[in-house]
Amino acid sequence: MPIFSNVSRRRFMTIAAASSGTVLLKGCLGNPPDTTSSQSSPVAAPVVDIKPEMMPEVKTVKLGYLPIVEAAPLIIAKEKGLFAKHGMPDVQIDKQANWGAARDNVKIGSAGGGIDGGQWQMPMPYLISEGIITDEAKVPMYVLAQLNTHGNGIAIASKHLGKGLSTKMSEQVAFFDNLKSDGAKFKAAYTFPKANQDFWLRYWLAGNGIDPDKEVELLTVPTAQTVADMKANAMDAFSTGDPWPNRIVSDKIGFISTLTAEIWKNHPEEYLAIRKDWVDKYPKATKAILKAVMEAQQWCDNFDNRKELAGILAKREYFGLPESVLIDPLMGKYNMGERSIDDKSMAVLYWKDEKGSVSYPYQSHDLWFLTESVRWGFLPKDTLSKAKDWIKQVNREDIWREAAKELGVAAADIPTSTSRGVETFFDGAKFDPENPQAYLNSLKIKRV
Repeated sequence: MPIFSNVSRRRFMTIAAASSGTVLLKGCLGNPPDTTSSQSSPVAAPVVDIKPEMMPEVKTVKLGYLPIVEAAPLIIAKEKGLFAKHGMPDVQIDKQANWGAARDNVKIGSAGGGIDGGQWQMPMPYLISEGIITDEAKVPMYVLAQLNTHGNGIAIASKHLGKGLSTKMSEQVAFFDNLKSDGAKFKAAYTFPKANQDFWLRYWLAGNGIDPDKEVELLTVPTAQTVADMKANAMDAFSTGDPWPNRIVSDKIGFISTLTAEIWKNHPEEYLAIRKDWVDKYPKATKAILKAVMEAQQWCDNFDNRKELAGILAKREYFGLPESVLIDPLMGKYNMGERSIDDKSMAVLYWKDEKGSVSYPYQSHDLWFLTESVRWGFLPKDTLSKAKDWIKQVNREDIWREAAKELGVAAADIPTSTSRGVETFFDGAKFDPENPQAYLNSLKIKRV
């Protein structure tokens, strides 16, 4: 379907011009957020073609994000006036200091100076809903959309160049054995425990026969601190989103061993999730947010827009990085340090990939994250017996479908099943959502 199909080019240019003239949002680095650092636009973009029955109940929401490419749809929806187009001119997007801050801020909500939702690693919305990572305070969340696929990698310190650390490691046992004989342990970092980046690191190691809990020292390091810590020799590897892995190559302090696109092609990455109480109170506003995000995802997926996207994300208000660090990964061009990749299908994608919809939140993907949580002992084994019911409570793919239809998304781009079917990983393992236990049984390294 054509992008921005519900608005004429002339009207959209008016919206974009109004949006680009507004005061940009400043990054919130406090916890709770410093409300003076996040401003709604003083010049609201005009509302376009909204039927009265679709008019949002409120004009604002506070959404948190982290400075990685997963946040692009939220930033572009703001920058391009798409939230305003759908009747929400005062949407605020707040940069979070780290994932722990985002968790704490959604716990208190915008009424307490926090956020209503935003960008999340999986299965954080589930863990927050059950109070597992919020000191037993349950804050029910709804998963509303997947923001992207790909755009992540595992970066390795330069001292390990030439030692065979790639997607599939032929000499991995000897490498880790040599480290142990020297009295050292491989230190690998992720940005938040028991979530995406932790899982990618663990899957890569375990898929190569390395037990991440026994043979590696795992660390939690905030996204923006990963480069500095590697420069200081505080870790051997880290798992996080672009542009940070690419930056260690450009700064000549390391290389990229593997992209998550190589570990699991077209994998689920990060998600838009909002507090249940907010969504239940403002269902029309929720769909307005979704429609704006969907249009932003379509815009981001157009590679002709990627240079402009890099320029927007690079701004001090958002990532605060040189545009040059962003543009190559956005185009699927990776200098891995020991090899190179030039493949747009391996780049971060926001709307479509080789398997179909990226934006639609497949419930089968949520099941994989919960199954992987059981694998590593993060959740009890009986989670699998109740997982599908739990997923139906949290994953509101039905709201995504409603918003997509209202937006005029082509029927062919709206999945007809909540399952994407069997998934295959780099080590040959297969995950069948109809039998997650069989997947667990097939894995050689696990805690259960």
